[in-house]
Amino acid sequence: MKTRAAILWEPHTDWSVEDIELDPPKKGEILVKLAASGLCHSDEHLVTGDMVLDPELAEAFGLKQFPIIGGHEGAGVVQEVGPDTAGFEVGDHVVFSFIPSCGKCPSCSTGHQHLCDLGAFLLSGLQLSDFSYRHHAKDGRDLGIMVGLGTFSPYTVVNVDSAVKIRPDVPLERAALVGCGVTTGWGSATYAADVQSGETVAVMGLGGIGMSAVQGAAMAGARFVVAVDPVDWKREKALTLGATHTAASMADAQAVISELTAGMMADKAILAVGLAEGELIAPMMSLVKKAGRGVVTSVANMMADDVKLNLFEMSMMRKELVGCIFGNANPRYDIPRLLDLYMDGKLKLDEMVTTEYTLDEINQGYQDMRDGKNIRGVIRYE
Repeated sequence: MKTRAAILWEPHTDWSVEDIELDPPKKGEILVKLAASGLCHSDEHLVTGDMVLDPELAEAFGLKQFPIIGGHEGAGVVQEVGPDTAGFEVGDHVVFSFIPSCGKCPSCSTGHQHLCDLGAFLLSGLQLSDFSYRHHAKDGRDLGIMVGLGTFSPYTVVNVDSAVKIRPDVPLERAALVGCGVTTGWGSATYAADVQSGETVAVMGLGGIGMSAVQGAAMAGARFVVAVDPVDWKREKALTLGATHTAASMADAQAVISELTAGMMADKAILAVGLAEGELIAPMMSLVKKAGRGVVTSVANMMADDVKLNLFEMSMMRKELVGCIFGNANPRYDIPRLLDLYMDGKLKLDEMVTTEYTLDEINQGYQDMRDGKNIRGVIRYE
């Protein structure tokens, strides 16, 4: 079939919305008509080059990351099921999980679906079923898809391991958000940070992930949630999503948290800024108390390896610094659960969406993100 998609032909260029050709699904795949796609910062990392494979490594494995259709935060309705593919039917409502879960690898079988072995292939742009292509440019060139999804198109073909069936009464344009940002942020607080009732939590960065971390910390029973961001209106918005206090910087947060805790400092701190950099780790960990925990959720440049950290403080104060992907959540369990919380009025998704765009407005949407105008921009399809 013919459809349209936003293609990144190479880093440091704009998204190009073009007509494409889409092959039907093969075994283990489904064709989905999307209702919406979130404009997540991870796709911006393709543009900036922070999430681009080393050329020599890519060549060694025969990979060609570009051109690629972006998008990995989407929800829609199944239109066609590949041959000999069980578990899905035409008409099923699905959310895409940017982390697939095969259910068979050691990670999946021990309850760590966010570490599924299929994740090793996500930056290849290839279909997870047979490592080939279903999406093609109008000149015939093969197009990769972001983390096996490619939601910057009203139609896409994906592997069933990346799709989670959901209840049909959930608005799909809001369900899309739990495919990445909301689950990642919420899980950063509830799973990776393991926020407990009565604790003090600091969240740095108030985009889609950070705002969801604020919600997760509040829902877990934190006494104080300090939301940190230089943008005034985002700090005000955070107060409506569960934050109790705000600060414009980590330096400002130091004084706020010290006063709130009589100098003990925060039990947990979560880094959810647009780009993780090594120089941010030491000030984050300075916000954390003895035996407290710092969580790095933000994506960093793939080649970044320089981290500023006071090792004496780490050992003598027994602090913990941990990593986090997809909020350390299990997509097949947590995506439906979060949508239940949304339908019960306990998780705020409507309030997370700042602006809706058409596919043709994608570059404006990302410029608005860079300018600090959005918590989460969303592309709505007809």
